[in-house]
Amino acid sequence: MRYKAEYIWVDGTEPTPLLRSKTKILEAGQEPPLWGFDGSSTNQAPGDSSDCVLKPVYVCHDPIRGGDNKLVVCEVLTVDMEVHPSNTRAKCAATAEEYSAQKPLFGLEQEYTLFDGNKPLGWPDQGFPGPQGPYYCSVGANNVAGRKLVEEHLDACLAAGLAVSGINAEVMPGQWEFQVGPVGPLEVSDQLIIARWLLDRIAEEHGVSVSFASKPVKGDWNGAGCHTNFSTNAMRESFDKCVEACEALGEKADLHIANYGAGIEDRLTGLHETCSYKEFKYGVSDRGASIRIPWQVKQDGKGYIEDRRPNANCDPYKVTQLITETVCSKIG
Repeated sequence: MRYKAEYIWVDGTEPTPLLRSKTKILEAGQEPPLWGFDGSSTNQAPGDSSDCVLKPVYVCHDPIRGGDNKLVVCEVLTVDMEVHPSNTRAKCAATAEEYSAQKPLFGLEQEYTLFDGNKPLGWPDQGFPGPQGPYYCSVGANNVAGRKLVEEHLDACLAAGLAVSGINAEVMPGQWEFQVGPVGPLEVSDQLIIARWLLDRIAEEHGVSVSFASKPVKGDWNGAGCHTNFSTNAMRESFDKCVEACEALGEKADLHIANYGAGIEDRLTGLHETCSYKEFKYGVSDRGASIRIPWQVKQDGKGYIEDRRPNANCDPYKVTQLITETVCSKIG
């Protein structure tokens, strides 16, 4: 018997990389090997030296094809087996190893918007739906669009063995969210890549497209983020360490904003449950802050913090690497 291995990687498109994938047929029991691809077609190489290498780094069950078939997240290397410039995972892996003793954990809240052609799913052909208010965590055909697709995606993530922890309809109609974690920085990033790929793949079957744009509809509508929950051993034992983590992130606010996804200035305006990208603040239960400390963390005197700045289109490897390095190098 042979099986299908779907090799998935992040390309070199700017400002927001795309996911790419292709299928390799392997013998039963064979581990996915290195494989090449045409980097000149993915913004990762010139045409006169086009070969790049896929290095399998994370393998899970393929819930779409079923059977013994696999999904394979890959790092991109050059033909000299060096880290490709577009490969942000390698730096994340090194940082995760460096600070592994502090046991950093992440939970990522991936928001996204479903589109039917040029309009969000469920929106009228002309004009706009009613104003935001009834759509968040809603039920009923008047308020919800795309639930069948969303449930199929959740089932697929569970079948793939991903650490998904929930889903909900979001504030803007046609917008949804799923959560992955809590797991380590590298694991949560790999799993988010798989979950994003599964979402796009399942949406194909429904004739719907998925947007991870930070501000998919201009005007008085919520943007789409990837709120990032984070803790270390020390933070899980001390509220003061949670505050120190917030202070550390504030010291490098500009660096983080520059690496949290394209179009962040369109989303982080200070409106729609955001803090302006031009300022930094943190607070307990404050969804208008850059960093929210959940109320139960204050009450329990320990726990985690939520960085509300990353965009829906962020590179999870960049986000988890930066937060791990910034906080773990400071609070110990």
